[in-house]
Amino acid sequence: MTLSQIITERVQRVTGQSQVALHEPSFKGNELAYVKECIDTGWVSSVGSYVDRFERDLAEVTGVKHAVVVSNGTSGLQIALQLAGVQRGDEVIIPALSFVATANAVVHCGGTPHFVDTDETSLGMSVPALADHLAAITERRAGATVNRQTGQRIAAIVPMHTFGHPVDMPALIELAARFDIPVVEDAAESLGSRIGDRHTGTYGLCGMLSFNGNKIVTTGGGGAIITNDSGLAKRAKHLTTTAKQPHPWAFFHDEVAYNFRLPNLNAALGCAQLEQLSGFIAAKRELTQRYAEALKDVAGVSLFVERPGTHANYWLQTLILDSDVAHLRDEVLSHTNAAGQMTRPVWELLTTLPMYAECPTMKTPVAQDLARRIINLPSSPQLVQGVS
Repeated sequence: MTLSQIITERVQRVTGQSQVALHEPSFKGNELAYVKECIDTGWVSSVGSYVDRFERDLAEVTGVKHAVVVSNGTSGLQIALQLAGVQRGDEVIIPALSFVATANAVVHCGGTPHFVDTDETSLGMSVPALADHLAAITERRAGATVNRQTGQRIAAIVPMHTFGHPVDMPALIELAARFDIPVVEDAAESLGSRIGDRHTGTYGLCGMLSFNGNKIVTTGGGGAIITNDSGLAKRAKHLTTTAKQPHPWAFFHDEVAYNFRLPNLNAALGCAQLEQLSGFIAAKRELTQRYAEALKDVAGVSLFVERPGTHANYWLQTLILDSDVAHLRDEVLSHTNAAGQMTRPVWELLTTLPMYAECPTMKTPVAQDLARRIINLPSSPQLVQGVS
């Protein structure tokens, strides 16, 4: 059998299905009851008890003081960066290996993405590589950290926790403090992931979560800004709700703002989903063990697993091809998908996309290498029999 055939057979053995998606939502809790309550009471739009409850529940789950729910993760990251002080012309450090929304949010703020390399042990931003890069290209001018090559201020660092695997945040926070650059975490994929006992998204000034339909917890579409900064949370709420001043009937808005509100219907779905988060994560961790067992004797491949000291949500199961069989990636993708097992490559590197090809970047050899070797496997929690 070829490697593609072997991988397909082993994946089918784990999923037990002839047709399986990459990641499907699971609605086996109180979703219908909560959404029906919204419809029955008429509270379906951007104000309602489930919006408030979802924010409280998210704050409790992540261990922060405040959560502000928004329409999607991209809008949440845009506002978070704006509140971190990103202005037009500033540069923002982001990983080259990330979903396009990370870069798009920077541009929506008027900033320019500045790309850095990846760490093989986390699939996220490489702190050692970033340390060397900042030391080589930056200088202090008028109290700011400036890229001497472009003359632009470096206004923020945005790590992204790839597929739910935490970046080395303690080291990154220490590095960012040395260069006096705020950190905003793109935790879109890492709800439930932790470093020790601390949740991702809580290390920097603020973090962003996503609840898109393919995430571990979904509201259909939605996101959240999480933070311990009460002033920032208040400002985030104001900016994402059209900057309307509270009043029983008057419509007074005190600045240009955004309609990034999450409807009560979506928040109701999120509350029901969040009640099942621990079960979803347990199922995904069990799925990891099943894949590991099924693939352990397959030469040329390895299943990516969490770093010591971290607890990943394993949002997407990740197969890494050895370098000497990397040229077979597309063959594996074609064979598995033809067999009904939906697999996907990692995103195209942001540095290769036409709108970002001219942005500042360090050399990214690790990201380039991983991009040709990563395959995401079917990862739905319900693939583990009996998941609730």
